Amino acid sequence: MAKSLRLSEKWFQRGLWVVALVFASFLIGLGSAVVDDLPQVEQRLELDDFLDLSSVQPLRLEQEALHSVQRKTIEARDQAQLQWQKARSDTQAARDNFNSWIATRSATQRSEQDPDVIRRTQELEQLRALERKAQQQLQDQEQILLNTRQQAQRVSNTLGEIERDAHERLNKAERAQELRVFLYRLAITLPLLALAGWLFVKKRKSTWWPFVWGFIFFALFAFFVELVPYLPSYGGYVRYAVGIVLTVLIGRWAIVALQRYLERQRQAEALPASERRTQMTYDKAWTHLSKGVCPGCERPVDLKDGVTDFCPHCGIGLFEPCTACNARKSTFAKFCFSCGTHAPAASLEERKT
Repeated sequence: MAKSLRLSEKWFQRGLWVVALVFASFLIGLGSAVVDDLPQVEQRLELDDFLDLSSVQPLRLEQEALHSVQRKTIEARDQAQLQWQKARSDTQAARDNFNSWIATRSATQRSEQDPDVIRRTQELEQLRALERKAQQQLQDQEQILLNTRQQAQRVSNTLGEIERDAHERLNKAERAQELRVFLYRLAITLPLLALAGWLFVKKRKSTWWPFVWGFIFFALFAFFVELVPYLPSYGGYVRYAVGIVLTVLIGRWAIVALQRYLERQRQAEALPASERRTQMTYDKAWTHLSKGVCPGCERPVDLKDGVTDFCPHCGIGLFEPCTACNARKSTFAKFCFSCGTHAPAASLEERKT
């Protein structure tokens, strides 16, 4: 069984849902622009805001100067190392030449008295002296580099202790700022959510329902997108606690609503069928029937077997013969589908009684 809505009415309904979504999208865009500007009400926090700059600034300048000295010393050390390696290579080459030259000397000559030997020995000693000098320069640069690094490490440790305390204060202040921004979001979102709840309960079926539902979509988006992701964590305690509270509240509401619904259904099923019919709207009855559900008790019923005229659960009449052509028709139809006769005011249950 199809729904009783007219074709044009269905398209109007769809168009109104489009209006609701478009209205919600504009509200969401406006709300997002407002929420995005909320952090600007708070000053951006930096580490220097929590440091005593009168004591930290000299340490930073000293640290920077030491780093500059380190860079220059490393360059000087590399140059000294190259000079020392060159001097050592020259000395080694001269020593090898000297040893080869000595080996070729005549065994009968007294080489210690030979002027050439003395000259070559003196040249070798000069090269050794240059090598020792280059090595000493390299060692001096390494010592300067070591002293600079140690001094830089001491300054860095001192500065690190000061900044560590400042970082703790900064983190604490950022958490407090995060909480304040969240409260700003909550102050905007919570009234919207409360208003959306009131509109859902009171106005969702009013003439202006597209704007009502558009506002509801906007409030839900503001809650789940603009508020919930920014909920302060504090190690997860706050988020888990809020999740538990929301689950309990929503669960309790669902349980109470279910109990009330079941109680209303029990009371309705206890009424005579004719009185229950007066409480049903035409469209609602046909909506239930199109889904294979009894309009009286909302339980599933086989409506296609051709023999079920009454609901086996609540006893309300579902089909009856037409008074004019005797065709089997729905008791909720206003006209007979076979002959077009208007349905009588009295229902099947009333005629049976």
